[in-house]
Parts: sequence; C-alpha cells; structure tokens
Amino acid sequence: MKPFYFLLFLLFPFSILSQTKLLSWNIENFGKSKSEETINYIANTLREYDIIAIQEIVAGYGGEQAVAKLADELNRKGAKWDYVISDPTSSSAYKTERYAFIWKTSKVKKIGRAWLEQKYHLEIVREPYFCTFEYKNKQFTVVNFHAIAKKSQPETEIKYFKFLPDEYPNLNLIFTGDFNCPQSHNVFNPLKKMGYESILINQKTSLKQQCKNEKCLSSEFDNMYFNSLKVNPIKSGIILFYKNFNSLKEARTVSDHIPIWFEFSLN
Repeated sequence: MKPFYFLLFLLFPFSILSQTKLLSWNIENFGKSKSEETINYIANTLREYDIIAIQEIVAGYGGEQAVAKLADELNRKGAKWDYVISDPTSSSAYKTERYAFIWKTSKVKKIGRAWLEQKYHLEIVREPYFCTFEYKNKQFTVVNFHAIAKKSQPETEIKYFKFLPDEYPNLNLIFTGDFNCPQSHNVFNPLKKMGYESILINQKTSLKQQCKNEKCLSSEFDNMYFNSLKVNPIKSGIILFYKNFNSLKEARTVSDHIPIWFEFSLN
C-alpha cells in the first residue's frame, strides 16, 4: 500500500464502510413546554447524527409543533433534514404519546410509510413505531418504542417483541427506545437467541433527581437491539448532556434521559 493511501486509511479507517449513525432519545414531555432555547440546544446535540428516534412526544397540542421546530432548527445548521411523526398511540389518554423520526436526507432515504404496529396494540400500551430507511442500497427498519413504567412491569409488553422478526421476515429490525427495563432481564433472551445484541451493557441512561458523589444516572432503561447477523456494529455510546448545565435540575428541563447512539454498517 502506498504511504499516502496508508495514511488516509489510518486517519479515516471507517470512511470506506457503509455506515449510519442512529441516535435515540426519550425527550421528556416534548411539546410546548420546551423553549426555543431548549430546542436549539437539542438540535446542536443531534446535528452530527443521521437518524433521530424520539420518544415521549406530547400527543396533544404542542407535540407535532415541537418536532417541526426541531427539524427546522436542524435545517439551519448546514444539512437538510426531514421528519415523520406518528399518530397518538392507542392507549388511554393519560399514557398516549407520539413518536418521531428525523433524518438527514443526504445520508438516508425513507422507504414507504412509517406505521404504528397494531397487531399487539391491546397488549402494548404505546405500540412501537416502525420506519424503514435505505442507505447505500441497503435497508433497515427502526422500531421506536417507549415501554410502560418499571412499576407497571414493562416486561409484560416487551415479551411480544420476540414475535416481530417472524412477523416481518423481510425487514432488518433495529429496536430502539426507552424499555424501562435493563438488557440483563430475561425477557430479552428470546431476541438474544435469534442473534440480537444490545449496544449498551450495564449502562444507566436516566437522570437522578440530584447527583450523589458525582453519580448522576439512575437506571438502565434506554438501549438498542440489533441483529448481529445483519448489522455490523462500529461504535456506540451515550451523550452526557447534563454536564453542559449548572445543575441536574436545569438539565432535566431538557429531559430526564440521556441520548444513546449507534454507528453501524450493514451486511
């Protein structure tokens, strides 16, 4: 290998791969309560990623508007973005929410319509939101999900996820969101036996009310699960956004969860 090209390979080892950067964030009560300053901060946090999956969007007035404002703010930062937002989930008015996907149009293409999964809507309070994307002529489907609270036993919902790969055998499913349940829970074992892996292990992702001994994270709730036979993990991680604020209380005006991200290529 010539020295010049070898140097390029060292500097940009992943540039030759077909890679995508997916970020997921439960943005607490995302709606009219978020100021323009907060939405601008969120946009600056998200701008380097290709696809954004958002949970906990207000179902009523303000939720759709907040997503539109966020997409507009992203569009001001040097790249073109598009978005799609779900109908309200079919649960009771108290728990119903919306999901959204926002994506960089120069990097990925949305294929077909996004949809709320209706097959288990009686068993799953906030049914997951599916959207298929294409990158470099290869497709994958992100399953955006927000489980019921830990005290309500989210595993009673998550157990139905083991049926989804067979329901959609032609789709390369990547499950993402706030599961309110750690990846070590045995409810994920059926997916793991199918070849699914989590991007995070023993990583807390929700914020405490107050930091104690510099420990600010509370529970291992947010994660992504990918089929290791179809997806090649490159890098993954979290964004400790609260460190940009003077206090955890101030940070929690943005969200009570941190973003998680996954960079991957496709087989």
